[in-house]
Amino acid sequence: MVAVTDSSFDFKISRLAYAVVPVAVFVVVILIGGSVWFAFGAVIPFALAWWIHHLRTHVDSDGIVAVGTFGTTTLSWDDVAGLRFPKWGSVRAVTTDGREVRLPAVGFADMPVLSAASDGRIPDPFAAERDARRAASDDS
Repeated sequence: MVAVTDSSFDFKISRLAYAVVPVAVFVVVILIGGSVWFAFGAVIPFALAWWIHHLRTHVDSDGIVAVGTFGTTTLSWDDVAGLRFPKWGSVRAVTTDGREVRLPAVGFADMPVLSAASDGRIPDPFAAERDARRAASDDS
């Protein structure tokens, strides 16, 4: 999910992810019914909902703010050397010193938004195809 305000972009996990919370409540209730030792599990659905709400990536003309589970990382565009797209997992920003910073809720399909927010510092891989299709439709 992308929220756009002026020239800043917020990438958040889809609200559909909250559908897991009632399932977690159901599982915890079943476990608690089986034994009092599972009562600590009542915290799990609340922790899961907090985690889904908490993870996000904020992008603007100044840089990237990645809010993860255990901390927040702020990168200016001058510190970003590029992006890495692992086969499994979320996008990673690679810094000029070789460090990788996870960008929660950002996927490959979000590249046009990242490109616009970075003022072209991160290229849009879909731009060439989009321009070719526009040129083809203009010719016909």
